[in-house]
Amino acid sequence: MHTESDIPQALLFQSSWQRSWAALNLSPPDDLQQRLLAAYAEPQRHYHTQQHLAECLAHFDAVWEQAQRPGELAIALWFHDAVYDIKDKDNELRSAQWAEQALKDSGATEASLQRVSALIMATCHTAAPSDDDAKLLVDIDLAILGASPERFAEYDRQVAAEYAWVPRLVYGFKRKQVLRSFLERDFIYATPHLHQRLEQQARSNLQLATGG
Repeated sequence: MHTESDIPQALLFQSSWQRSWAALNLSPPDDLQQRLLAAYAEPQRHYHTQQHLAECLAHFDAVWEQAQRPGELAIALWFHDAVYDIKDKDNELRSAQWAEQALKDSGATEASLQRVSALIMATCHTAAPSDDDAKLLVDIDLAILGASPERFAEYDRQVAAEYAWVPRLVYGFKRKQVLRSFLERDFIYATPHLHQRLEQQARSNLQLATGG
């Protein structure tokens, strides 16, 4: 098992990219990885960055064998925050559309690109996913909630920086609402591996952050 700190980020990106497309028996456009990494490095991002992408990929590396269609899940992770405009409401949809087009250009089947699109849309976190791969992807996207207290505090600052344009009183109220919504769930993580590893720490982090 690897963690994001065990593997240099550039090496993690390269190994994940190659493994993901090999699992699909497809070859991506030559410039696609470069374009994606450039997107994750855009200046308006503070949390939804290459750091977040690397953390997600490292978590998935540890549970690759648990996925039903690991290549599709990995590509969904690569694209899940590919489009990120903090003031827009359709980032997941636009990210999914980019993934669909990239997969189509690479020769993927219609069924495959539709499954990847659905996985990306699951990261809207508007409803609990029923598909096993979607559960795994959502748990990985939310793994930050169960990070070390130091990393969670950094994440909290990073999210605040992305919403710097929102009045602080409004932001503070809305932010606590979001975090409490996770805390009020019967369980934060739906997959046994991540539930066992992260649930207790996530609840501790969230209680501290919400004052409850």
